Amino acid sequence: MTDTAGEAAHHVELRVAPSDIDAYDHVNNSVYLTWMDAAAWSHSAALGVPVEDCQTLRRGMAAQRIEIDYLRAAVAGDRVRVGTWISASDGRLRVERRFHLTRLPDGAVLARARVQYVCINLDTGGAARMPPRFVQAYRA
Repeated sequence: MTDTAGEAAHHVELRVAPSDIDAYDHVNNSVYLTWMDAAAWSHSAALGVPVEDCQTLRRGMAAQRIEIDYLRAAVAGDRVRVGTWISASDGRLRVERRFHLTRLPDGAVLARARVQYVCINLDTGGAARMPPRFVQAYRA
């Protein structure tokens, strides 16, 4: 997986909360998924597809495959920067999004991830062609 997307990346910053810490005194791996989800929603809104519009259109992008490389542990009090960008889109059904998580202020890479999404019909849960708005917003 690549480390960065350069200018194309969208970033969110957060601080590790006490509830993020597990029995090993580091951030639980499930929290990284929550952070990536928050970054993806923020990025989608910035691209012009907020969750309210997905609900109106009755279409959404659902994770189909997730691949994460955990490189370093985040711990209590750390500040984390999550970068995300669209790395591929078939313009019909599928989009791939990349993530790059770093610790601030030292820039240590905590994790890299790749998530493959498929457009779904929110009423049936089945795969559905992306509406034009999604095609435009989710270009690689």
